[in-house]
Amino acid sequence: MPAKTHLRRGLRGTQLGIAYSKVGARRFDFSDPYHFALTIHWPVFVLSIFSIYAVITTAFAGLYTLQPGSLANARPGHFGDAFFFSIETLATVGYGEMYPATAYGHTVSSIEIVFGMAFTAIMTGLIFVRFSRPKARMVYSDAMVITPHNGIPTLMLRVAHGRAGTLTNMTVTIDALMPRPTTEGASYRQLVSLKLTRATMPMVGLIMTVMHPIDETSPLAAYDAAKLAADDVGFLVSIEARDPDLAAVIHDIKAYRPADIRYGARFGDAVGPAGDGTLIVDLTRISVLEEVA
Repeated sequence: MPAKTHLRRGLRGTQLGIAYSKVGARRFDFSDPYHFALTIHWPVFVLSIFSIYAVITTAFAGLYTLQPGSLANARPGHFGDAFFFSIETLATVGYGEMYPATAYGHTVSSIEIVFGMAFTAIMTGLIFVRFSRPKARMVYSDAMVITPHNGIPTLMLRVAHGRAGTLTNMTVTIDALMPRPTTEGASYRQLVSLKLTRATMPMVGLIMTVMHPIDETSPLAAYDAAKLAADDVGFLVSIEARDPDLAAVIHDIKAYRPADIRYGARFGDAVGPAGDGTLIVDLTRISVLEEVA
């Protein structure tokens, strides 16, 4: 079964904005539990922690009930008493009302304590890593526009930092996913880099307009709206920047389909002066378009 690839509207964060069928690969590799624990969603992660905790405590409670009398002050064969003692032991609390009374009980409780210490250490590390990973908060215009700029048709999009701070050393790249036939008659879809008017910015606090002039050297020179749709040309916008507040480098990616390209339109004003002379940056207007003659 051949893999099928097509672009859809991009999602922020770690999603690439590409829907595809990949044969021979697994979404979650359980032989690599560290990667699995970091890539699952938070609700699944929390549910997994409680599930593993329940399995461990239940298993050790079953071991305690295998030998009646192994726990002092526990009702013989009562699973509830053994279960609550298992929870207290795994958490290394030990309230004292119930305690191991035989060598078997001491052995099982000692093993459970080791399990509890390891479980707590591993879960603490995983939670810390999940919280400490830097996450981009980029805001993109809903559409890209193609409009004259200095007399040249130019592909434009807007991007801004969604947090109150600023980004430094930001680099933007735009790649077009285009068909590229070979001399043998085969057709491949390749990512073709688009040359930008300015691909790097030392500091970004306002709204940045990314531009690609469509001149005779541009891969888009022979394209119009109909040809973009016919060839299903999509665009991937990749951003790398440093967030001083996080003291880390962030990455983000956004995808646009041919239906997201607007001809004969330009972006409306989103930055203006306030009454006290400062600037107001209105991110809610980042996608506002105006028609041009």
